Amino acid sequence: MLNDIRYEYFESVDSTNDRIRLRAREDEIQGLVISAGQQTAGKGRIGRKWESPSHDSIATSLLLRPEEISLEAIPTITVVAAMAVRDALYRIYGLNGKIKWPNDIVLDGKKICGILTEMEMKDGKVWYVVVGIGVNVHNKNFPEDIAFKATSVDLELAKTGGGHGHREELTKEIWNSFKKYYNIFIETQDMTGLREEYENHLANRGNRVRIEAQEDSYEAVAKGINNRGELIVEVDGVERIIRTGEVSVRGIYGYV
Repeated sequence: MLNDIRYEYFESVDSTNDRIRLRAREDEIQGLVISAGQQTAGKGRIGRKWESPSHDSIATSLLLRPEEISLEAIPTITVVAAMAVRDALYRIYGLNGKIKWPNDIVLDGKKICGILTEMEMKDGKVWYVVVGIGVNVHNKNFPEDIAFKATSVDLELAKTGGGHGHREELTKEIWNSFKKYYNIFIETQDMTGLREEYENHLANRGNRVRIEAQEDSYEAVAKGINNRGELIVEVDGVERIIRTGEVSVRGIYGYV
């Protein structure tokens, strides 16, 4: 179970995930969160770079030491983290995001966060897990290649009468929500207790999507998730299971 959360903050780091990894190797106990005003070498899924402009966005990572967890359950932690970000945005700002499987939070069709879960093995067991989360908060402009699909807390609040996000407040609410969901998850090491809520917020559920993998791309209908957090799709009346990893899911006519 995840109980106590301890916070450390730095003005600038290479990567909050990398900082947590170093502390984990020094036998730091579970529950440490490292956040930064700026990341110079942030990472996203599938080897992508995650931009963290100075003091515009949240860059935060948590150390977990799940005891006796199966290797197969580790990818599901990313799915749990997505629920925490969505929950925190709604609780603080009333922003009702959707989850684009497995872990993107989208508001008005645009992505507001990135999540990267990493782990290391030791003596044949999971030694530690790092959950890294980046959220666009004050960002007004984005690189040209992602501007069409990116948004921020401030940009979304401007659509409903204004207001501004608060990075420290949102960071703590995210990790409080994560603790709630993670402790439900860790009891069964799957989505048994969370699946219904996740599916209620799943973008594209019941709609056609494009599955993009290294070896193949095809269209399917998104049906929901299974208890491992894997996406269930239907292709020509036959169900398929899409696992996290080197796979992207896109809307037929855009990002979502």
